[in-house]
Amino acid sequence: MEAGVVDAMTQGFEELPLAQEAIDFARSRHEGQRRDADDAPFVVHPLEVAILLRDAGYPDHVVATGALHEVLEDTDVDKFELEQRFGRDVAELVDSLTDDPSIEDQQERRAALRLQVAESGETAAAVFAADKVSKARELRMKADRGPLDEESRAKLEHYCESLDMLEEALPGSDLVDCLRAELRALGTL
Repeated sequence: MEAGVVDAMTQGFEELPLAQEAIDFARSRHEGQRRDADDAPFVVHPLEVAILLRDAGYPDHVVATGALHEVLEDTDVDKFELEQRFGRDVAELVDSLTDDPSIEDQQERRAALRLQVAESGETAAAVFAADKVSKARELRMKADRGPLDEESRAKLEHYCESLDMLEEALPGSDLVDCLRAELRALGTL
C-alpha cells in the first residue's frame, strides 16, 4: 500500500524528465527511511516539495532540486555525484539548501541555513519555501496527536523565522502565502 501512495505521488511528471529522474533517484536513496510525524516513507517529503514546485510552475531543474533537496543531508550522496547525474545547476541548488553539519548548535545551524538560502537567490528560496510548507504540514500532523515536544517547538520557531526571511526573499509568492497559512493553522492547535 505504501508503494502505491508513493507511486501515485509521482504521477504527472512525464513532461519533466529531469524531475522524474530525480524522483527515481531520491526514492532509491531514501529507501528505508521513515518520517517521524506519521512513519510514512521519508521520500513522501521530497516528493511533496517537488509537487509544490511543479504546481507553482517552476521549471524542470527546480522541481528536480525539490526532489533531491534532502539527499546531501540524509544519504551518502555527495555533491560530485549530484553534479554528474543532474548537472551543476541542480547540484549547486541542492548544496545551497543543505545545512552545515560542522555547526553543532541547532539554532545556530538553522540560522546559518536561512542566511545561506537568502544569499543563494530566489530559486533556492522557492525550494526552501516548498520544503517548509511540507515540514509545517508534518508538524501539524504531529500537533493533531498532542502537545508538541521541545524539538518540535524549536522546529516551529525555525519555520516562523524562515517565513520572515522568505517574505523578504520572495515577496508575493504563493509558496510563502501557503507557508503563512500552514503556520497560522499550527498556531490554532
